[in-house]
Amino acid sequence: MFPETAVVHTLHPRLSIGALTAGALLAALSVAARSQEPAPIRASAMLDQHCASCHNDIDRVAKLSFDDLHDSDVANGANLDLWEKILRRTSLSEMPPRSKPQPDPAQRAAFVTALGHELDAYATVHPDPGNATLRRLNRAEYANAVRDLLALDVDVSRDLPQDNSGYGFDNVADVLSVSPTLMDRYVAVAGKVGRLATGLASTRPFVTSYEVLKDGSVRNSGRPAYNERASNALPLGSRGGGAFSYYARYSATYEIAGWLNANTNNETDRQPEDRFALRVSLGAGPHTIGMAFHRQLAPDESVQTLRNTLDVVPLPVDPPRTLALDVVVDGAKVGQLSVPSYRMSSRFSQTNFPRDVLQIDVTGPFDARPAGETPSRAGISTCRPSRTSAEAACARKIAASLAHRAYRRPVSEADLAPLLRVYARERAGSDFEHGIEAMVEAILVSPHFLFLIEHDPARSAPGSVHPVSDLELASRLSFFLWSSIPDEPLLKLAEKGKLSRPAILQAQVARMVADPRADALTSNFAGQWLYLRNLDQQRPDIAVYPQFDARLRSAMAQETELFFGHMLRSNRSLLDFLNADYTFLNQRLAEHYGIGGVTGTAFRQVSLDPAWHRGGLLGQASILTVTSYGNHTSVVKRGKWILDNLLASPPPPPPPDVPALVDHKDGRQLTAREQLEMHRSNPACASCHVRMDPLGFALENYDAVGGWRQQDAGQVIDAAAVLPDGRKFSGPDGLRQVLMARKEEFAGAFTERLMTYALGRGVNPRDMPAVRTITRSAAADGYRIQSVIQGIVASDPFRLRKVPAK
Repeated sequence: MFPETAVVHTLHPRLSIGALTAGALLAALSVAARSQEPAPIRASAMLDQHCASCHNDIDRVAKLSFDDLHDSDVANGANLDLWEKILRRTSLSEMPPRSKPQPDPAQRAAFVTALGHELDAYATVHPDPGNATLRRLNRAEYANAVRDLLALDVDVSRDLPQDNSGYGFDNVADVLSVSPTLMDRYVAVAGKVGRLATGLASTRPFVTSYEVLKDGSVRNSGRPAYNERASNALPLGSRGGGAFSYYARYSATYEIAGWLNANTNNETDRQPEDRFALRVSLGAGPHTIGMAFHRQLAPDESVQTLRNTLDVVPLPVDPPRTLALDVVVDGAKVGQLSVPSYRMSSRFSQTNFPRDVLQIDVTGPFDARPAGETPSRAGISTCRPSRTSAEAACARKIAASLAHRAYRRPVSEADLAPLLRVYARERAGSDFEHGIEAMVEAILVSPHFLFLIEHDPARSAPGSVHPVSDLELASRLSFFLWSSIPDEPLLKLAEKGKLSRPAILQAQVARMVADPRADALTSNFAGQWLYLRNLDQQRPDIAVYPQFDARLRSAMAQETELFFGHMLRSNRSLLDFLNADYTFLNQRLAEHYGIGGVTGTAFRQVSLDPAWHRGGLLGQASILTVTSYGNHTSVVKRGKWILDNLLASPPPPPPPDVPALVDHKDGRQLTAREQLEMHRSNPACASCHVRMDPLGFALENYDAVGGWRQQDAGQVIDAAAVLPDGRKFSGPDGLRQVLMARKEEFAGAFTERLMTYALGRGVNPRDMPAVRTITRSAAADGYRIQSVIQGIVASDPFRLRKVPAK
């Protein structure tokens, strides 16, 4: 028996978690782990017959040679990365190339099955969780951790610089660098947060501004308004306006002001005549501030043809009417302003659009009262000293409580000493409250808070593998599912050494997925996996797509976010990503899709008719828009997106100096198919495009903003395609059938992406046995998404740590 087998015996409880999620398969692997090494496969015949002519020491096609590979390699732990690469390319039928003789299907299947079994069995006996890298919290994790530590509903992520991304995600340890400039930002944010949380923020009034999401001037005629409810935080029957989150530093009077559109040809300026304000009383803490008009039954939104001079643009004949503008706090109307329906100005005014709010300002505090009790102050102040002699003991108690939650572990005297020194220094020059505030700031910039720190057992040999502690497991789990720190129930289980017990861990995962904090998986994982974060940067050409506006962009993103969140909490099958018969729509998006019967701004789940061609991610406008250009679709971008994100089989990077597509020939505009046929005539381009283009062609009936169309460049769209293996299909429905036939491949690709996010590092060949095990386990459970999550948490890469080399 190999020495590493002893490791497996010590981790028997870890393997039993796998039994909960992978059933008999993991149990069989556990038995294999306790037995002798499996007999090596006989792969040399397959390689000699189909691979050696290209991948040898002389030709080295793709810089690979198989001359030194042996049948006993896997059993001996040799060339594992290369064998994984061979397995992947062979299982996907990407090798041998279609231009070469192909192995018999039965021979290929037997080779793939045998090689996969041997690699998986070796990994079970010799677990390798990959290199351990110290990881900094990214800005979203830092903001969430601050929120949950201090019960402070303030998003500080916008005060920190954007993080770099690696392997598609911004929580990858290798790219989360630390610089003096970044630390300066953390110090500044910690100061702001510390003062807000302890109620010691400045009483000096200042302005917080919120710009309402709107489009630019339409044909130089002013900023448009919409006759619909702008936010769920505004009253029913309202129209326009907007709402945003605001944190009142003190219980005081605040001024809420709205800047209105004047319907002039330039509304970037803010004129005093367009500002209307109301003073209201707010309690210290978080609020939702909004302003909105009353909905009109038949608003005039006509846009005049000529403009810019008084000779050709008619001025309003009737005097302005009085409109009611409601001021809303936390969903309730607190006051009403009377405003004119338009304002005559030196630039003249038009009656093109209803009056609306362009920007909301909150100024204050005025007449601030002593800081009242807030969730933050209550959470920090676990004691209140009644006399000076009790302050030091109380400060120690507060430090211990905060540090325990911030550092995600029990704290020692060595942890408390620097915090108490900070407190004592500030207390000596001020008072108890300011001393506590300084201590909070110190915690928020401590390496124990900013970094996910893990430790190895004493005298661990470099390269050896051991389970992470329960406390480290708690942090891995909470930052995976919540992008935040563990809560009290999770920490208590970890401190008692119970979290790693299979049934308890599985129950905690289920609890955490059901918690609202799991929305972080939608915003941070799905937002990056599906490129939703790129949607704000898309700028469709309004001359080509005049129907595209801010409301539609917002609805696109919300559809996909609601879809992913529903799948997560309802534990739906991963196959819904490919072929769901439902989605989430409001009226604006339904009209864009040509779907009737959906009214109002609120989203609701809608059953899909197959005739609408909208099932799954590939029918959602958000995905179709981020994979297009501003004025036309992109067969290549869409095909590459599918290979990257749905099949984890990206094409190689393009060669240098790739010629641009030719969009016209002989004075005629070319269709996308014609452009790419010319492009593929270059053999250097054809090898990649033969995989990407068929997938993209199938989506050509969707335009660059996801609308359905029948023609392109004046010609009927041909959505037929042929895969490299000769299989023919047509249109999005045919593409869905192709992807459903490769459901195991898709499930493996999704698992790879989610595991990358969960581990905070790139998935490497040594992780592939775990990916295959999780995928097989999920398949036995109907590919349910929570089965994949449970499988990742139970896997070796997530549960183990490798001692770094010296």
